Order: sequence, then C-alpha cells, then structure tokens
Amino acid sequence: MNAETPTSFEELMQRAGLDIEATASLLDMSERSVRRYINGEAKRVDRLKVEKLREAANAACCNRPVPSFTFIDLFAGIGGLRRPFEEIGGRCVFTSEWDRYSKETYTANFPEPADSHHILAGDIRPYANNPADIPEHDVLLAGFPCQPFSIAGVSKKNALGRPHGFLCDTQGTLFYDLAKIIDHRRPPAFLLENVKNLERHDGGKTFATIMHVLQEELGYHVSKRVVSSAPWVPQKRERIFIVGFREESGFNFDDMVIPQGDGPTLGEILDPEVDPKYTLTAHMWQYLQDYKKKHSKAGNGFGFSLFGPSDVARTLSARYYKDGSEILIAQQGDRPRRLTPRECARLMGFENPGETSFKIPVSDTQAYRQFGNSVVVPVVRAVASLMRPHIEAAVGTGDWMPVVHQHELPLHEAFAS
Repeated sequence: MNAETPTSFEELMQRAGLDIEATASLLDMSERSVRRYINGEAKRVDRLKVEKLREAANAACCNRPVPSFTFIDLFAGIGGLRRPFEEIGGRCVFTSEWDRYSKETYTANFPEPADSHHILAGDIRPYANNPADIPEHDVLLAGFPCQPFSIAGVSKKNALGRPHGFLCDTQGTLFYDLAKIIDHRRPPAFLLENVKNLERHDGGKTFATIMHVLQEELGYHVSKRVVSSAPWVPQKRERIFIVGFREESGFNFDDMVIPQGDGPTLGEILDPEVDPKYTLTAHMWQYLQDYKKKHSKAGNGFGFSLFGPSDVARTLSARYYKDGSEILIAQQGDRPRRLTPRECARLMGFENPGETSFKIPVSDTQAYRQFGNSVVVPVVRAVASLMRPHIEAAVGTGDWMPVVHQHELPLHEAFAS
C-alpha cells in the first residue's frame, strides 16, 4: 500500500471518529476492503476514497470546540464522564482506569493524536502517592468506588499521636487517594459521581466523612443532587452527583434543566431484529421462572423482570452478562431475550436510536459489565452544561453561548428530529 500507509489511513479514521462499519458506509466500500486498507493488504488504493476520508477527518476536527479548560478523568470506565465535558470545551489531560478491557473500549472511542501529551494510567494509587505526576487541571472528574471508612474519635487519635482528618479517616480507600490529589492540585472545580445509596452507606458515616473532607478539610463549596435518568433514557437509574468549586460560584443544582413530560420508552432504543443468540436458552428461562416462583412464595421480590417496548427498564447492572434477568425483553416465541450490547449503549445514552457510533471492541460479557458500571451520558451532559459558566468564570475563559446539539435532547425528541 504505497500511496497511503496503513497507519495514516487508520489515523484518518480515528480523527474522523469513524469505525470500520461507518468508514465502509462513507466510502461505499465493503468492511473487508476497509480492513485491507488498514492492514496495508490492498493492491490498489483509490485516492479519491482516501481524500474523502481526509475531508471527513478535517471536518470533524474543525467541528470540535476550542478547549477552554482542562480536566482529568479518574476511575474513567469507558468515558461516560469525559464526553460531555469535551463537548463543553474541555480537554482531557490525564485518564486513570485500571480494568484493561475498559481501557480498550476507552481508547477506541477517545483516540489521542500522536502529538498529545495525554497520560492514560492504570491504578490511580501510585499517582496519588506522587500527585505532582498528575498534570495541572481545571476540573477533576471521578466516578469513584464506594468503600467504608473506619472512623475513630479525633480525641483518641490525638492521644495516640496519630493524624486525624482525611489522612486517617479515609486511609486505605480510593476516596483517600482522590482527596490527596485534590489537596495537592487544588483544581477550581470537581465532579464526583456515585450510586444513590452512597448517602446511606455504612449508616451514613461514609457520606458524612466525604462531605466533611470536601467542605471542611479541603475547603470547597460543595453541592449534591440525586438525579434519575428516566427523563433522558428509558431506564430508572438514580445516581448522586457531587459538585465542588474552590471559590464561591453561585452553582445551584436547582437550576439544572431536566426534560419535562413523558420520558422515552424502550421501543425507541430496541432493534427490530437481533441475533437469536440473545434469546434465553430453554434451560435458563425455566431456571429464572422457577427461581421467581420460589421467592414469590416466600414473599420476596427476587426474580426476573420482563419489559415491552412501551416500558421503562430497571437499572442496568454490571452482572447483566450472567442471565440478563433484571431487563428481559418480551418477544414473539416462547422465550424472552437479553438486550444487545448496542441496545445497552443506547440505554446508557452513549448514542442515539439507530446509531452505531460508539465503538464496542470487546466481548459481549465485557460490554455488559462496562455499560452496567457506567454513567448515563445525557445526565452527565445536563450537569456539565450547568457547570459550564461557573467553570469558565473560575478559569477566566470569558463569555460563552450555550450550544444545543441533537444529542442533548431526550431520546424520544432526538429520534423524532
């Protein structure tokens, strides 16, 4: 492949934000031919097609906002927090994610140019021990894990000559590492995300400690809100968002714009035809029915949940790969089916109905885990939009005008347009 090297063709695809399927559609080629171009196996290169791809890459670059602030993405998963903050003008300078399969999906969807100084790290703890190794940044993003803290009285610690505050109260937890980074870098703003039950975890002690550390010890002005995803996507998923600003900003979660009226339903994200492999086996379907019947007699609510196109689903969990029991889709025939990974991408708001823009380079098992552990992107988008003027005021980037993209609409409105 003399005229265009494999690397440059693949780089053009990445710059254009296109996967193999989308590239084949744009250039009117087969996916096999695209792979041959990438691998350098094509005997003849159609320069017109390469130029068309280059134009798409240039257009994509021109449409990206000029970065007005920097951010870091901790416990990043597959990038659900990153995308909305890039959309409002942020540039990611550091990412931390320990799971290798999640990193594979992350890098497929957020390729960095060759001259980028972006760092993709694994375990955050070595960096927390040396926080100067993390680049300076304006905003810290983190969907941090929830862990219990061992809290003893300050007087007892003083008597034993031990440190108190977050250096002791949160020692050994990932929030402790997060606090050390914030303490060292002092970013103007942060956004933390966690499960709704964080407020009640360990009898409320965990959340009380977190808020004390952020407000009293680190000195940030902190707001919190539990937000349901149902106005944006057909899923009842509640998560707590914690926003902090180093200086008083006037940020108020009550100003958050939430779509009104009936939200979207599953019919808007389901494919009309799916591979039969997603239909439950006769054995698994019988097992789930027997399991539910057994617990119903005992007065428990355990078992499967069956949904149709007019319904709103339960929360998608990381265990979905095991049996799909929390969200089974009714269909013609004797047995229901699981959601496909592509439908999970839409259920989490990574793409709109009918799209295949989000790259899923991993197995179905890993994809289910990743989407089940992720955030709902349109919810984060609403939080980012609310934070934007306060971030720009904090970093002194001047005036801005809100831009409404099609993907900022609820799924049912975006689909209708």
